[in-house]
Amino acid sequence: MKDQYDLSKMKSRKNPYVSKLKKPVTMRLSEDVIDYFKRMSEENGVPYQSLINLYLRDCVAQHRKIDISWHAEA
Repeated sequence: MKDQYDLSKMKSRKNPYVSKLKKPVTMRLSEDVIDYFKRMSEENGVPYQSLINLYLRDCVAQHRKIDISWHAEA
């Protein structure tokens, strides 16, 4: 291997994976939710954070909407 390489003539190109990059976020999740995904993680051999991401990605793909309506008690 050479001690030095001349990269000055090398053409640059865009990262083809830039659209697939993940952004780190901080979220507060209930312990039971985390436990659920961790159990699934152990069963499937997939990291629990990846499972959460896959689930949320599926929600986006299916255009799922959550019904957040609290009914007043009579």
